[in-house]
Amino acid sequence: MTAALAAHEGADSVRQSGRRRSLARLAAIQALYQLELSPDLSPEAVVREFLQHRLGREIDGERYGEADASFFTDIVLGVMRDRDRLDAAISSVLAEDWPLSRLDAVLRALLRAGVYELLSRQDVPPRVSINEYTTIAHAFFSGKEPGLANGVLDRLGRTLRSVEF
Repeated sequence: MTAALAAHEGADSVRQSGRRRSLARLAAIQALYQLELSPDLSPEAVVREFLQHRLGREIDGERYGEADASFFTDIVLGVMRDRDRLDAAISSVLAEDWPLSRLDAVLRALLRAGVYELLSRQDVPPRVSINEYTTIAHAFFSGKEPGLANGVLDRLGRTLRSVEF
């Protein structure tokens, strides 16, 4: 009985950790979108603002979930640091008539975060990253964008982390 209880508690802990990371990804996309719209802001200031005033807080009657703060911070700062490399990787799999600059700003933020995770977060299986960002794309878009996000991330995942596929 004790072993079963410990296994159940362990599974709950893993689910809670996964939920916190999912919320961190969503918040990271929002922060990256904000940084794209206001390039005069520093990434560190935006991260600080999210950590102090948004994540886990109630805003306008809506409660923001408790996100994994270090995961959130790593994604935002990593994307901003490696943005040129991420954009080159994304552009390499887009059709010539659909350059990255033509995509919606939220979709650009989502793709950058997803590719950053594929490149830099070896602790996250690529299929998990792809699924998470595709799910988030469905939350933001009802058209073809989730399919585009899935296709770009899947193609890059198979290239960047081929051993894991």
